[in-house]
Amino acid sequence: MPDPLSQPLRLPCGAQLPNRLCKAAMTEGLGDALLRATARHVRLYRAWSEGGAGLHITGNVMVDRKVIERPGNVAIDPSHPPSVDAEARARLRAWSAAGTVGGNGLWMQISHAGRQSPRYATRQPVGPSAVQLKLMGNYARPRALREDEILGLVQRFADVAVIARDTGFTGVQVHGAHGYLLSSFLSPITNQRTDAWGGSLVNRARFLVETVHAVRKAVGRDFPVSVKLNSDDFRKGGFSSADCLDVVQLLNGEGLDLLEISGGNYEQPRLLGMSGRDDDAVQVRASTKVREAYFLDYAAAIRKVATMPMMVTGGFRTRAGMEAALATGDTDMIGLGRPFCTHPDSARRLLAREIDQLPAFESQLHLRPRGLLSPASPWLLPKMLNVLGAQGWYYQQMDRIADGLEPDLGRGMLRSFARYWWNDLSKAAKLRR
Repeated sequence: MPDPLSQPLRLPCGAQLPNRLCKAAMTEGLGDALLRATARHVRLYRAWSEGGAGLHITGNVMVDRKVIERPGNVAIDPSHPPSVDAEARARLRAWSAAGTVGGNGLWMQISHAGRQSPRYATRQPVGPSAVQLKLMGNYARPRALREDEILGLVQRFADVAVIARDTGFTGVQVHGAHGYLLSSFLSPITNQRTDAWGGSLVNRARFLVETVHAVRKAVGRDFPVSVKLNSDDFRKGGFSSADCLDVVQLLNGEGLDLLEISGGNYEQPRLLGMSGRDDDAVQVRASTKVREAYFLDYAAAIRKVATMPMMVTGGFRTRAGMEAALATGDTDMIGLGRPFCTHPDSARRLLAREIDQLPAFESQLHLRPRGLLSPASPWLLPKMLNVLGAQGWYYQQMDRIADGLEPDLGRGMLRSFARYWWNDLSKAAKLRR
């Protein structure tokens, strides 16, 4: 019987992915002081490409160097010549060449941080409206974008997609999830505009839909274009699962090759398997809680309206769970993240049937002094310390692979958390504005 994970996937544009496993986007933080790709990207993505997954999606590549997700992002900003000159493009070509040595696809994730750009990374975040992200005092009040700026950013996404194509990346993904700029336009909490870019869902989705349309027009019909979309923001009064279904119908006519389903944002980090403030949270469906994949139940509903191939990312850890998800038809690709940070060859070993379960370290990455910092704590600060601590631990493993070292699975979470913040703050101090 054919192995479902090993089956190729033909995309609507004509490109083919060699198997159904994807290394989903994870922010790398490996860029230099000019926010360009480096030799560390080359080492990391070569290791991942040799690891067997049929598709790899980069972490956030920013279209605005002044509003970034974290120091060390790669930024391709057509308004800033050093980010698009011959040297910057040569670095992108080296990255794409290393990231495709295994015969896999490598798609650039194109993004704008919006209101979720921390104080130490940007002086003035922007968003659909001046609605501040209130999280540990780390985010300034954003400035509402003018309409001419929105239109300029639509074109900038398209321009960056062309650069990705021309420097050897085999596709692009427009990041419309997790509370970043395009995602924040979708939510009535963060989008309080009264013009053509706010109000009704059609208006709130306009930025995303016009961006996808511009990207597709710019790169042509034979180049893979994807969107990452929240199944739900999981915030009361925010972008809901019902809204998601309507947005998918709007995207059906835009020639997408893959729709990646995720969920949550910085206030409700469901993408990491965690919740934020209890009084702000929309409860996860009961049936989803017993599944290993965080968003598979939501994908089942989306599948009924989506006409493009789909990928679900978040929580998959067993071969049985992945095969069952593919068998239902609710997803066509399996998106994986953290297992690649500790075991870059996870996909190859799954495909070779050497393992039936991916390594997982989440259970050991929680501080629990007297239960105050447990995942079930009702207090937001302890929850976020656990989220950021675990995140820092995985970032440190990626850093080691990028430096040609083996992951350090015995490294403590507190040490990793401290080093992660030190690295980001040090990089922020060196940014050349």
